[in-house]
Amino acid sequence: MEPSLPPGLYIVATPIGNLSDLSPRAAETLRRADLILAEDKRVTAKLLAHAGTKAPMAVYHDHSSEADRQRALEAIATRAVALVSDAGTPLISDPGYKLVRAARLAGLAIYTVPGPCAAIAALTVAGLPTDRFLFGGFLPAKAKARNDAIAELAAVRASLVFYESGPRLGECLGDLAQGLGERGAAVVREISKLHEECVTGSLAELAERYRDAPPKGEIVIVVGPPAERETSEEELDHALRLALATQTPSRAAADVAQRLGIGRKRAYARALELSR
Repeated sequence: MEPSLPPGLYIVATPIGNLSDLSPRAAETLRRADLILAEDKRVTAKLLAHAGTKAPMAVYHDHSSEADRQRALEAIATRAVALVSDAGTPLISDPGYKLVRAARLAGLAIYTVPGPCAAIAALTVAGLPTDRFLFGGFLPAKAKARNDAIAELAAVRASLVFYESGPRLGECLGDLAQGLGERGAAVVREISKLHEECVTGSLAELAERYRDAPPKGEIVIVVGPPAERETSEEELDHALRLALATQTPSRAAADVAQRLGIGRKRAYARALELSR
């Protein structure tokens, strides 16, 4: 039996499909942990069998009570406690941040054991800009709340990443097409599994494809950033001069770029010229 780890909270990323993606360090951490906090013991039991351990487990998920969290903190103070989600990196659209925050406030040791994350994996295969992206998690299930959330993100000049379920995919893509306009997108599903798939096209094309054909499996939607609109030099200069009257070149460029829907680099380069 391997010796226990030093006391603390170990945030362990687990495979999102293929069990071979469990890193050697993650497997070692699970074997050496004194206690494992899992969303679903049945799911995690399969992972522990693959890692070669029967470490004791306790349930910790979104509906865990304050008393559950306190018991977990007491364990973390004296034992090595590993936190896992059903798949992927804990805290990424999974429970856990309240426990991490409480552990940090209590001065307890916290370690991360990085690994698979569906959002990042989808970005790597989507063929869309990755220099800036915003993770939106699951959009609201109700149409009005979902459309309100989409409207808030429409001006964000970055790729957008969402998680979604098969039955809601077509409707969600339709709302994204309506709210964000003609943008390139990708639907990535079953990452690292036998039927892994990445389908690309415009939001409207993808909405049509999946409207009456909901797919199975875990799904990630990646949406490209808005296209840079045509803005004349005169319009840009006028907006920048007004902003520069009260702001630094960097802040003025950021505000103007967002308001006019243009690249920040272009706005900043011109702001520097005007400020001289």
